[in-house]
This record gives sequence, C-alpha cells and structure tokens, in this order.
Amino acid sequence: MNRLLALAGLSLLALLGSAVCTLAGWGTPLAVAHLAFAIGIVPLIFAAMSHFVPVLTRTGDPSRWIIRLPFLAQIVGGVAVLSMQGWLPRSLLYLAATVDLALAAILLNWIAGRARATLGSPHPGWRWYGAALGCLMLALLAAILIGFFPAYWRALRLFHLHLNTIGLVGLAALGTLPVLLPTALGKPDPEAAGWLRRRLWLVAGGALVIASGTAILWPFAVPGAALLLVAALGLIGQWARRFGLREMLADGVAASLLAAVCGLLLTLAAGVAHGAGLLQGRPSLYAWGAGFLLPLITGALSQLLPVWRWPGPMLPARPIMRQKLAASGAWRGGLFILSAIALLANQDALAGVFLMAGVVLFAFGLLQAMRVSRSTR
Repeated sequence: MNRLLALAGLSLLALLGSAVCTLAGWGTPLAVAHLAFAIGIVPLIFAAMSHFVPVLTRTGDPSRWIIRLPFLAQIVGGVAVLSMQGWLPRSLLYLAATVDLALAAILLNWIAGRARATLGSPHPGWRWYGAALGCLMLALLAAILIGFFPAYWRALRLFHLHLNTIGLVGLAALGTLPVLLPTALGKPDPEAAGWLRRRLWLVAGGALVIASGTAILWPFAVPGAALLLVAALGLIGQWARRFGLREMLADGVAASLLAAVCGLLLTLAAGVAHGAGLLQGRPSLYAWGAGFLLPLITGALSQLLPVWRWPGPMLPARPIMRQKLAASGAWRGGLFILSAIALLANQDALAGVFLMAGVVLFAFGLLQAMRVSRSTR
C-alpha cells in the first residue's frame, strides 16, 4: 500500500505543479492541463476504482497487475505531457493515447469480470465506473483521430475535453460520492443504491449529449447540462434529508465532498454561459478544476489515504490520521469554491490567493497526518 501513497503523492505534485504553471504562465497550455489530468487525475481514478470495485462486488483484493495499472497510466501520462511540451517527439503523443486506451480497456474488463463473479447482485456503483471508463476510451479515441483527421481537430478536441471532464471524472465522482460521503459520516444511506441505479443513464446520457453538443453546436449541449444539474441537485437534496447540512459541514471530509458537488453545479452553469458567449472557455475550465476537482480529490484522499496506508483491520492510528486530513476540510472546500467564482469573474489574482490558501491547508494537514505512526494509541 505504500505504492498507493507514492501514487497519491505524485498525483498531488502534478496537480500542484499544474496550478503553479498556470498561474505563472509557464509551459504550453496543453501540456500544463495534461500535467494535472494525465499524471494526476487519471491514475488516481484508476487507483480509486481498483480500491472500490472489490468492495462493491464483494470479491477479493485486486491482482498485482491491476494494482500496477495506475502507475503505468502515470508513466504514460508523463510521456504525453513531455510530448505536448515539445521535449519528446510529437508522434509519441498518439502512442501514449493508444497505450492509455489499452489500460482503460484492461481495467474495464477486470471490473466487468468482478461484477460477474459476485455472489448475488453487485452494488450498482460498479456500472458507473464502467461508464466512466467508456467515456475515457471514447475521449482517447477522439485524441488519436485528431492525428488522422486534422481538419476536424476543433470538434474532436471539444469532444475529447468534455468526455474527460464531465464523462470520466463526473461519472467516476458521482458514482463514488453516494457511497463515500455516508462512509465518511459513519452512517448508512439506504437510498444510495437506488439513486445510483436510477441516475446512471441520466448522467451518462447527459455527459454524451454535452460532449457531442459542444463538438457540433452548443445549444445541443444544454439539455445534457440540464440532466446533470437535475442529478446533482437530487443528490444534494437526498443528503440534506438524510444527514442534514449542519452535520455534513461539521465533518471535514463530507464538507469537502459536498463542496465538490456544488462546484460541479457552478461549472455546469458556467459551461452553458460559455456556450451562449457570456463567458470565455478557459476560465470555465479552470473554475471546474478549482471548484469541483480540488475539493473532490482532497476530500476523497482525506478518507482514503489512512486506509491505503494501513489496510486491513482498524488501527487506532487510522482515525487519527483521518482527523488530521479532515480538520480543514470545510475551509478548504469554501476556499476552492471562492477561487472558482473569482476565476469566472476574471479575478485571477484573487482566485490564485484562494486556491493556494486551500492547497496550503491541505498540505499542512497532509504533513501532520503523515507524522502519525502505526503504534499511535
């Protein structure tokens, strides 16, 4: 499990490096964006899937080859970033996309196999991971096709971008949050499985409509955004009825995850405004990263890192480590949302202050958490 901690550390460094490069204007925008996505986000999603699928399907631990997939994806992502920056031949970019496509297919086949091996019915969350990987594979295929059909690069690029941000990350997140947030609060949610079962095709269809609409004509994407808004608002309403907003805000992990869903709502609305010509595209993308991605990752890691560090039976050190990570969760979530709002208002300097303040809070909590020893009582 130390490998997972190393993976998480490299992913966090990639996300931080991408944020610093963006604020400082270093590197090409394409390379900087994929520094966060290809090295940071995709490997973390692969690792989370390999962690949750055995739980959802009530099967054994993943094999060593499945455990290695996130690390392979991180290496391939590094090759892609260096190629985009011009430090490696451009042809390696398409090779990296092809290898990532194969890795996603391997993981999808493993997930489907685990679902078939379940005694009884598997938890419906596994289908969300399958749909998320399907979106990633379509996005990678679009990136590969750009090399063969350069005349359609703009449409393929937009299709690729939205299937990654809304398809892969959106589906993986919304497929995990109904299980992860109740786990963080230590209370079951009997409605979670039903929500996941009912809303999968709503969210997956919405992601495909958004990606296709932005590639063809933006008004076609609006119904897709509406579908995702309905699903996300319904999830928040379900949590509010079940747990209450005060209880969610009192727990740092739950508060951060709640902030992520609110950030998703904000950036979906911003995306529609961008399509209507009311906002520029780049601030909307940066706001998605600040308002949705960062509270999602920091909140999820606050819950998962103690388990990854000390798997197996509960140890006294695990809740202590979680407490250190979650201590500033509500403040972090608020700062990341404020950063997203400032980005949409073209207040980049103010957004940078909020963003770095949230990152520093998480880094401080992470340093404290890593000092917790196994023998702590």
